[in-house]
Amino acid sequence: MTTIRPPAFENPESAKRIKLGSFENDLPKIEGYDWICEAIIEDLETKRDLFSKLEPLRREGSVVSTNTSGIPLKDIAAGMPERLRRDIVVTHFFNPVKIMRLMELIPGEETTEEVTDALARFCGEKLGKGVVYAKDTVNFIGNRIGCFFMLSGLHKAKPALDAGMQMEKIDALLSKPVGLPPTGLYGLIDLIGLDIMDLVGKNLAVNLPSNDVGRSFTSFPAAEQSMLERGQLGRKTKGGFYRLNVADDGSKTKEIFDLKEESWRAVEAIELAPSLQAPETVFFDDSAEGNLVWDTMGGTLLYAADLIPEIADDVVNIDRAMRWGFGWAKGPFELLDQLGADKVIARLKAENRPLPAMLNVLEKTGEKSFYRNGGSEYLTLSGEWKAVPKE
Repeated sequence: MTTIRPPAFENPESAKRIKLGSFENDLPKIEGYDWICEAIIEDLETKRDLFSKLEPLRREGSVVSTNTSGIPLKDIAAGMPERLRRDIVVTHFFNPVKIMRLMELIPGEETTEEVTDALARFCGEKLGKGVVYAKDTVNFIGNRIGCFFMLSGLHKAKPALDAGMQMEKIDALLSKPVGLPPTGLYGLIDLIGLDIMDLVGKNLAVNLPSNDVGRSFTSFPAAEQSMLERGQLGRKTKGGFYRLNVADDGSKTKEIFDLKEESWRAVEAIELAPSLQAPETVFFDDSAEGNLVWDTMGGTLLYAADLIPEIADDVVNIDRAMRWGFGWAKGPFELLDQLGADKVIARLKAENRPLPAMLNVLEKTGEKSFYRNGGSEYLTLSGEWKAVPKE
């Protein structure tokens, strides 16, 4: 732990404060601790078995958290003693934990406010995390929206690929021009792994509400499914959509797996037209590129705008989750403000499409944005303005 790079500890002396043990021999030691943070395998019954063992051993007033990215807390705590149901929350730290700022905090129906507030303060003030409050729903906030972008993106990019658009151009469009990291779509999935995205999709297929538009994108298109089946998963297998090919003379060539031809070729440099380089223009550009951005990234913004109050109570928690957890330059509602929410509403009406919940709030109230006064106030689902909490 003290020799790995990058260092696991800001202060190497902190390693002396860590004591190792086993569940079989050392579980009673939890009695002396204020916070018991479980981070075992992502399996419901395994987690429930551990909690049934530790609950009678912990002291009164201790806080318990479970780390999960997709298992509902209500399933983990179902039938557990009332004391545990009052004291348990989900703490979803984004990986790599040392680098990523986001921590999603999810209380259960019976979790006390005292427990939630105490853990939020500790994680924010002592651990330096950006705490957002999510609801006990599948994939919480960040992964619900981020995985929708990725899974829907694979499907929505296919017509553009079939029409001859390069994958490199798709990644170029779905990165800096819309305020996303340089990995774009395919590069981001390479980083995560097709196998992980497959598991995410299967979990969403089981747990998404029956009317959720994301249900249409829980499985892969045929080409990506074939990649999964032959183990072409991403960076972990040294090749997914991209790979670094090293020749005998030591020279390196970055290659891309052309989904249309289903073969490897050298990556080509992409230069976007000026109208495709900024959100205010690319979303509304009358071109195949603009239509792709509107359908893929715009579709993700509209999806997010329809998830209040299902996954979070307000726009602030959703915006922070996407900035802190996925590296977006702006959260969905901040980006809608930048685009001009009135322009988005006008386009949806021209396309005879219904308005998502929060855009409907703007329409009914006559407001023009989700934030005002320099971002110090935000618009609520009820149409009222509230002060933005301190980060």
